[in-house]
Formats: sequence, C-alpha cells, structure tokens
Amino acid sequence: MSILVHDPDLKRVRPVLTAVRERAPLVHCLSAAVSMGIVADGLLAAGARPMMTETLDEAPHMVTLANALLINLGTLSTDGSEGIPATVEAAQGLGLPWVLDPAAVGIAPVRTAMARRLLKRHPAVVRANASEVLALTGEAGGRGADSTAVPDEAVRAARQVSALTGGVVAISGVEDLLIDARRELRVARGTPLLTRVTGTGCLLGALTAACLGAGAAPLEAADAATVWIAVAGELAETRAPRPGSFRTALLDSLDEVAL
Repeated sequence: MSILVHDPDLKRVRPVLTAVRERAPLVHCLSAAVSMGIVADGLLAAGARPMMTETLDEAPHMVTLANALLINLGTLSTDGSEGIPATVEAAQGLGLPWVLDPAAVGIAPVRTAMARRLLKRHPAVVRANASEVLALTGEAGGRGADSTAVPDEAVRAARQVSALTGGVVAISGVEDLLIDARRELRVARGTPLLTRVTGTGCLLGALTAACLGAGAAPLEAADAATVWIAVAGELAETRAPRPGSFRTALLDSLDEVAL
C-alpha cells in the first residue's frame, strides 16, 4: 500500500476515488451482455453499486433511482434498442450524468445510427477507442470492438464530438487521451493484460459513471476512472501475469487502490 500512497497519478485523483467510496453511487448500466459480470463485480469492488435493467417497460423507471447512467452498445439487443433511448431521455430529464460507450460502432448499422443520435442527448463523457470516435463523425470504424487507429489520429474527431455534446471524449489506447472544449489530458498507464480480458473497457465506462455519480466533473471523472483501472491493472499484473487469474486480481486491486 505504501507504493500506492506515493503514486503521483493516484494522488491527483484520490479525492474522486474517496468520494466513490464514501457515497457508493448507484450506477444504472445498460451494458453489453458479455461484460455484465465484470462490470457489476468491478463496480462493487470499487465501492459503487450496479443496477442492470434494459427493457423499455422498466429501465426508464428504474433509472430514477440511480446516481449515474452507463450506456454501452457492445452487444446491442432488441430490448436495448428500445429501452436505451427512453432511459437516456428519462435520465436527462432528471439531470443525471451519463456515459456513452459506443462499442463497435462503424460498420454496424443499428448501433452506429443510435450512437450518433444519442450524442445529441449530451452525454457527460463519451468513452471509446480511436476508431469508434472516428466512426461517430462519419469516418471509417475499426474491426468490431478493436481499434485500427491510435488516439492521436482521432483528436480532430474527438473535438467535433466534444463540441456537439458539451462534454468529455475519453479515447482509450496505449496512452489514453481525454479531451473537452478547453483541456487535454494524457494518461500513459496500465498493462496489455487489460486488453486480454473481456469487458475491461466496459468496466472503465462504468467506473467513469461511478465517478460522475459521486459528484466529479466530467473531465475529473474520466481522469480518475482511467487512472483507477490502469493502476489496478499494473498492480494485478504483479500478482497474476496470466489473463484468467489477472481478472480476479484486477477486482482485488480495484478495491485496494481505492482504500
């Protein structure tokens, strides 16, 4: 723990992590089915609370209980296609901050069109890889959830998206790039093992929503969540250098980093 105490990046974001622990924000996650387990477990390890309901009949009502909302389009279902727009509208009416993770947009016709429409609902943070950010502005996307571009190639597109939403665009990569209308932050932390476990990007979006739900401003929330999972990944790798055990160690480390 002494190493973590003196970590300069953690020192910068520590107030946000502490707020998540103290306030235990409830995050309503309309998330990819393939990653729901790690998203829920990761939020609990971080000190937040998950809720996952996506149907049109229930999700717009359940979001009234939440402190923040995550919309992840990774495995968009028929229920999600119907429930997401109404849930975002309900959250916006309540003034709840929300995160858009436009996973695998580009060639997919339904989710790509939906993601572009949702930008007009002003997400506080759009969390995506570089290819997804490019796809949001009409350029070529990646290969499914995999990016074929690096964050610096998507800066112009990110600024376009930020101007439209009024919020932050957080571009993940070897060096994460966080952009809003006035500022730019870079976070060069983490481990390649984070890319070898399904759902860690989805979890990053959920952690961002948790930080928003604990009261952080959008850029502060994106920064804190990015540092949180990156440092937890580094710590987990020292204990579990293979993907299966790393997943468990990551959850333990998310808890430890926030102490």
